[in-house]
Amino acid sequence: MTDSAPSPVLPDGQALATLVAGKLCHDFISPAGAISSGLDLLKDPTAQDMRDDAMGLIEASAKKMIALVNFARVAFGAATSAERFSSGELHDLVAGLTEGGRATLNWAVSEGTWSKPQARAMVNLAYLTMAALPSGGVATIRTHVASDGIVIEGAAEGARARLKGEAVSGLAGQPLAEGLPGQWIQPYWLWLTVHDSGGALDVQVEEGRVALVARMPN
Repeated sequence: MTDSAPSPVLPDGQALATLVAGKLCHDFISPAGAISSGLDLLKDPTAQDMRDDAMGLIEASAKKMIALVNFARVAFGAATSAERFSSGELHDLVAGLTEGGRATLNWAVSEGTWSKPQARAMVNLAYLTMAALPSGGVATIRTHVASDGIVIEGAAEGARARLKGEAVSGLAGQPLAEGLPGQWIQPYWLWLTVHDSGGALDVQVEEGRVALVARMPN
């Protein structure tokens, strides 16, 4: 008789913080490294003919870093003292982070303001909807009022719309059994945000379409 392998467990507070910090460091290192490379080129006396390229690299990477920081402040943090966020502000956060990707963002969110939990859920849901379209397509984010609160919907429509196994586990509030923690943590964070607010998260995957639906109280 052999002992069965222990079942995976959900992270506690410290482990969760470690996973979130690891994801943010992974996201930040690429533009930060590119800025450093651009500065090295500017200081290199033998590479003065590449000055314009270096400045372009620094400018694009700095823009990406700012977009990442602004997104993370709402998606994973408290965003300073702001208590509510407008639809336009949230659109700009998502658009700034996903600009240049293959998928097109269709922002059909109702005008108005959103509480911190709703805003956190919305930007994470929108980002994951875009990420479900690695080969391109249209990601539509919309909201409507239900009898028991707010419904936030993300629909990813494209030829190869899909969710990775790690994302499926995270969106269901399940621990990571196998795969990459960095691919699991943001989907799980979305589930945790919705669940802790007293809401529910539904996921539907079919040929050419992925739908994420968060129902949250007002």
